[in-house]
Amino acid sequence: MKILFTGASSFTGYWFVKQLAARGHDVYVTFRDRLENYTGIRRRRIEQILPCTTPLWECPMGSDRLIDTIASEPGWDVFCAHGAQVANYRSRDFDVAAALESNTHRLAPVLEALKSKGVKKVVATGSVFESNEGIGEEPRRAFSPYGLSKAMTWDAFTYWANDTGVHLGKFVIANPFGPFEEPRLTAYLMKSWMEGATPSIKTPLYVRDNIHISALACHYEGFVSAATGKTGISRIGPVGYAETQGAFVNRLAGAMRPRLSLPCQVAFGTQTDFSEPMIRINSNIVPLPSGEWSEEAAWDSMAEYYVAER
Repeated sequence: MKILFTGASSFTGYWFVKQLAARGHDVYVTFRDRLENYTGIRRRRIEQILPCTTPLWECPMGSDRLIDTIASEPGWDVFCAHGAQVANYRSRDFDVAAALESNTHRLAPVLEALKSKGVKKVVATGSVFESNEGIGEEPRRAFSPYGLSKAMTWDAFTYWANDTGVHLGKFVIANPFGPFEEPRLTAYLMKSWMEGATPSIKTPLYVRDNIHISALACHYEGFVSAATGKTGISRIGPVGYAETQGAFVNRLAGAMRPRLSLPCQVAFGTQTDFSEPMIRINSNIVPLPSGEWSEEAAWDSMAEYYVAER
């Protein structure tokens, strides 16, 4: 399939593009800037996917360059709208309006251009932390202004896809973890153990849905490959390890002890912060085809990555 993909420099985008390319798809990846202006972990991700993709530099969502590229290239099959504004995403000061505008800039002409070139499906990436996503106590409110921006982005995609008459798929992400991620929970744990420290977990009672990024990428490729010429909406939210954060941390520690030959100890605090919903997990238990993915290999890969990063 010929795929146009936005957001490839992100943690999940990097893995999704790698899996799409590994399965033989022809992937064109858009970037908002030039290569030399990317630094750190994003630059490393980009450099790893360049050999297996066609990069489109300085090509943000809705730009003339994006629309002209769509118009000049025949035979598009799927548009993967994975890119989203995430800067400062944990803050209450996250700019919802600016994120919505960036995520959906000139979405209507983009979809019209794609449809005129034969696109069969548009796949938008959602978050389990949006309002009305996943499983958890009601009302399933957005976790944050960022979650609100993602919900509003989805509403815009729903409207314009219906207006344009293309099939729209939603791929809902929970808590992916693995090599090349940003400094979040599992990166904090792994780096602490590698340094001989005992990390502290302050919110062990929250029930969340952590999933190996390599497994999530396999699910994503399968969803994208199930292209359709029909109108309407399809969606999937693959479940990983749906359990308390304390249970997941113990699972991770148990997987890493023999691989790192370290004690991988954890200090669990008494949870006093209950500002977030107690439960928010994805909703679809979707087994991967036999032989496509190995849990043991995923743990091995994670250990090897952090040993190399030390």
